[in-house]
Amino acid sequence: MLKKYLPFLLLGGLFLTSCDKEDEPNEAPKGAYEKGVFILNEGGFGTPTSEVSYLSRDAKTFSPEVFKQVNGRPLGDAGQSIMFVGDKAYIAVNNSEKIEVVNANTFASVGVINGLKIPRYMAALNATKAYVTEYVGYGFQGYTGTGRVSVLNLATNTVTKTINVGLLPEGLLLYNGKLYVANSDGNTVSVINTTSDEVETTLTVGQAPKHLVLDGNNKIWVLRGGYSGPGALVKIDPANNNALTTFNFPAGTSSAGQLVINGAKNTLFYSYNGKLYAMSTSATAASTTPLLHRDPYGLGIDPETGTLYLGVGGYSSNGWAVRYQPTGGAAIDSFQVRILPNGFYFR
Repeated sequence: MLKKYLPFLLLGGLFLTSCDKEDEPNEAPKGAYEKGVFILNEGGFGTPTSEVSYLSRDAKTFSPEVFKQVNGRPLGDAGQSIMFVGDKAYIAVNNSEKIEVVNANTFASVGVINGLKIPRYMAALNATKAYVTEYVGYGFQGYTGTGRVSVLNLATNTVTKTINVGLLPEGLLLYNGKLYVANSDGNTVSVINTTSDEVETTLTVGQAPKHLVLDGNNKIWVLRGGYSGPGALVKIDPANNNALTTFNFPAGTSSAGQLVINGAKNTLFYSYNGKLYAMSTSATAASTTPLLHRDPYGLGIDPETGTLYLGVGGYSSNGWAVRYQPTGGAAIDSFQVRILPNGFYFR
């Protein structure tokens, strides 16, 4: 008798299993900070006042001091940048010469990478290998010595190799097995082979290159420009022997600042000469009409919503994170954060 009803029992079991799967509740959150906007506040130089602020995407949850609140101690002196790799966040703290490693979902400390010399910006090649730019030395006359890129083992939180590049390396970008590094106290971008971890070529892009982004056509854009001459956006074509196209700005009295690209990777947002501009990646000339007459200390754009985030404020008091519409530049709202909000990270 059992054999007679077995196919129906099996079919019923499959049906029930399928229903159970559909009725399963959503996966429980991994922590209070699993998703959202992370604002890095540099803090006052020479003081352990750097901090990470958190804002939920719907702007209903805001915390101005995540690291201190979770870990019961200061983050350190001069927070520079944040990198997310899987369920970990890496926070470069340049004047403390370290990278703090935290659980990205809870922000609880899980380690520290030491042995660094004024770390600036980071990029992860994969889950276990990353790179960080370093200014290297600071003396009475200012920063001294050649800058470098350190290779990080994320499994052991150690430095495995250092690579000499140009002076004061800042932003870096990974593309097609190469690491592009902007040497801000010069006029070059170093190109590092990520297999050999050696510099294989150096590109001359013009004075003071600072930040890099990759567009939807796999072209690399560099924002450059110091105080002694006009700035520019430089487009690098990796598929054409790194051919360069330069989009010059009018002469200004302040240097190039920040550079980000939208989620569709077809519009650049950058600050120059105290103003914020938007420029299509298909444009034939740099924009001459600013989107905002405001100079952000930090700049970010939500890749999902396109909302612009500007960090503003002085060097000794709490700053503000201000949100703007990317088209038209209308202000949405603002949140008081900590001293010198210099970067926005979206997860």
